[in-house]
Amino acid sequence: MNFSTFKTAIAKQFEAMQKHPLFRTNIDKDGMWNTYLESFPLGTNPIYRTRTEHDCSCCRQFVRAVGNVVAIVDGKLVSVWDVKVEGEPAYQIVADKMAALIKSHAIENKFLHFERTAGTDKNFEELVDGKVQQWNHFFVNIKPQFVTKGADIASTLNGPKADHDVLLRSLSEITVDSLATVLELIAQNSLYRGEEHKFAVSEFQKLKKEFTKLKTDRDRDIFAWTKIQGLSGSVSRFRNTSIGKLVSDLSEGYDLEDAVKSFELMVAPQNYKRPTALVTKGMIENAKAKIEELGLTSALERRYATINDITINNILFANRDARKVLSGDVFDELAATATRKVKSLDKIEEVSIAKFLADILPKAESLEVMFENQHAGNLVSLVAPVNPTAGRLFKWDNNFSWSYAGEVTDSIKERVKAAGGNVTGDLCCRLAWFNFDDLDFHMIEPGGHEIYFANRGRKSPCGGDLDVDMNAGSGKTREPVENIFYASKSPMKEGVYTLNVHNFRKRESDNVGFEVELDFMGDVHRFAHAKAVPDGKTITVAKFKYSRTTGIEFLESLPSSVSVRTHWGIQTQNFHKVKTLMMSPNYWDEKAVGNKHYFFILDGCVNDTTARGFYNEFLRDGLNEHRKVFEIVGSKMKVADSTDQLSGLGFSSTQKNAIICRVKGSFSRLIKIVF
Repeated sequence: MNFSTFKTAIAKQFEAMQKHPLFRTNIDKDGMWNTYLESFPLGTNPIYRTRTEHDCSCCRQFVRAVGNVVAIVDGKLVSVWDVKVEGEPAYQIVADKMAALIKSHAIENKFLHFERTAGTDKNFEELVDGKVQQWNHFFVNIKPQFVTKGADIASTLNGPKADHDVLLRSLSEITVDSLATVLELIAQNSLYRGEEHKFAVSEFQKLKKEFTKLKTDRDRDIFAWTKIQGLSGSVSRFRNTSIGKLVSDLSEGYDLEDAVKSFELMVAPQNYKRPTALVTKGMIENAKAKIEELGLTSALERRYATINDITINNILFANRDARKVLSGDVFDELAATATRKVKSLDKIEEVSIAKFLADILPKAESLEVMFENQHAGNLVSLVAPVNPTAGRLFKWDNNFSWSYAGEVTDSIKERVKAAGGNVTGDLCCRLAWFNFDDLDFHMIEPGGHEIYFANRGRKSPCGGDLDVDMNAGSGKTREPVENIFYASKSPMKEGVYTLNVHNFRKRESDNVGFEVELDFMGDVHRFAHAKAVPDGKTITVAKFKYSRTTGIEFLESLPSSVSVRTHWGIQTQNFHKVKTLMMSPNYWDEKAVGNKHYFFILDGCVNDTTARGFYNEFLRDGLNEHRKVFEIVGSKMKVADSTDQLSGLGFSSTQKNAIICRVKGSFSRLIKIVF
């Protein structure tokens, strides 16, 4: 018998299996070893000295380490023992019996090992006659993605096991009808901002349709282990999410109204997201009657405000073009400063908005502000009623409102958001590629901890998390993304971070390469690698040093730049002329209602999205009892497109922020305005 043939077949099988996710079955390791020895046909495992020839401590260590490892290929379990041992019928019998035993047990968890190898390749023994005897044993090399510190294995495996258990329970208990109902509610905008949950519900619905076709509990269990590899947390742990709880309640027979009410209370709409509740015909009729009673029907029709709508007393600053439109002599004094010789002061001064308005703005002839990437969410439009004589709709004594930008316009960022990833962290690292390859995102933190797919969904010691992992197991999309984010920079340790891209499995030779965006506090750096990443190879995207005082400093990286983006017709990382500066309408005419906002209306800034005409929190007393109907009305009655509008950057007095302003008057200076 030639044991080398057997060990080589096992090693080749294990190498092939490593191209797929690996798992362990829940078999007793001692029992597995005993079965191995007992499987040898009579006469093929003779006594050697005191033990049988194959009762070897090195091979025993190997069998205990990887003997119960399986891969899932095309929905079926494949074990390390599924081999053809050419010319060795005895070893073939052993392999077949071991394969049957291993695959008869359920998967226990993913496979991880504490060393880069398992078993001992060979060792040597000096015999009495001086000759040297070589002994061959089972031996395999283990790829890095299956290796972690022994002390970390138990904690690392908690996540995949929990993901599997929750996914399997979710797929078993949630009904197809309940999923269809919730998707219908989202489609008709009856769940507040339900669109952001649509991806998770739709993806889970696809899984459920596949799941219902499976015939046995074993197949269903394997299906759950297979699917968790490439799912975002919002799908793999669907039942534990807020939208998953709503679907579960409907699956259990809860009344639709009661289930939706429970969903709204769970997510605290008054603090978190905007409610768009279910309404009955009677509620609509009552709200309509109230609107007509108050004479507010025409007030619901909204348009973009223009400079002609604004009175002089509500303008804090206007440039020359705006002054030509505004009537009155308020700006005559400012115009007299135009002939003065301008001096330049290069030093950036930091001042509060109050000091800026009181001491600097009165002497300014022109203003320009730096539109940075981090200000994309500050884009705002001023909205007016179509009918200027309409009744008072809001808490303040005018019918003007405002609408901030709420859409994600960056393509990679949008793909990550659609996949259920976090796009609002202080540090977001986004990977995108364009074929069926299985690229993996890795972040090595100070101290050596590595974020990658094996610990997806669990926060690292520095607060980082991989929440999107695509194309694992098999190619599912040619628009895959992965996302590592740090929700807050507070727990991030100071030191060096290394961001890598690893090709876990190469499947295609077309559309190769990848793009990475590193978004730190709104400053976006884009990296590109145009060439294919070889199978099993790693590319370092960036190595950067983080400190709490200076932020991030790149030590080495692929070619990069701070991305310049175009939003609403204006580019980021550029100065833009301020047409007018004003307070929000709830602070016009020397009256104050609610939170104060400062609007820098910019030349060339045109809202190209669909602005909302009003929000429930703006509405006057007496309309609160009809808020659910108004929510639907407000979400559907969008402002008509127009290039003549007042749009720019808005800043709330209650939220910490800052903007760089270039002021020109008798001298030129750079001001950092702090809100």
